[in-house]
Amino acid sequence: MKEVGVVEHFFSKISVAAIKLTDVLRVGDKIRIKGATTDFEQVVESMEINRQKIEEGKPGDEIGIKVMERVREGDKVYKVEEA
Repeated sequence: MKEVGVVEHFFSKISVAAIKLTDVLRVGDKIRIKGATTDFEQVVESMEINRQKIEEGKPGDEIGIKVMERVREGDKVYKVEEA
């Protein structure tokens, strides 16, 4: 697994995580979000920057993605490499 970002904020009403990217992330990638009390995997189904849909985020971008579970600030985001 390769770290691709860190959760900066969680919007609980809409279940969206704001993630600061440290590496490239694309729609369709499988990610794992891991923290002190967080640990789950999901596929990135869509991502946005400033409410604009994008297909790919680059290092330094702050993206928003819909998450299946609650995440917390500081949780690490990893890309799961398919074997």
